Amino acid sequence: MDIAPAGASGRLRALPTRLIGQVAILANRATERALEPTGSRRYHYALLATLDETGPLSQAEVGRRTGIDRSDIVAAVNDLSARGYLTRTPDPADRRRNTLTLTPAGHTHLHDLDTRLEAAQAELLPGFTPADRANLVLTLTRILELHPRN
Repeated sequence: MDIAPAGASGRLRALPTRLIGQVAILANRATERALEPTGSRRYHYALLATLDETGPLSQAEVGRRTGIDRSDIVAAVNDLSARGYLTRTPDPADRRRNTLTLTPAGHTHLHDLDTRLEAAQAELLPGFTPADRANLVLTLTRILELHPRN
């Protein structure tokens, strides 16, 4: 992996694209370490958190809201359903659609994932104050909002 050492050239340290890429590598590693003992991945978390915040949704709508590819949604739903964290039932209005609902076990699992991911944030951002973290989140959100997904 190509993590820039502290003595990297000024040119490299002046490129937001490079810095964001390097931080993304660190963030992904911290997230993977945090989630690994649970058997869950980032897609699992995104799916469970979305259902927790919105209530039952169609499988397709969860994919749209999370930006997870259709085939990856199917695999994540199959896994979470098999583990008892969500139910998948045919939509009574359109039997071709599945409605996903978080189960009580899913809520418990999501709480565990939240706790683990909070530790990953602390690992990624040591020494950041709550205000520093809030500013970083605002900046990253602004970048994402300026580049809508297609």
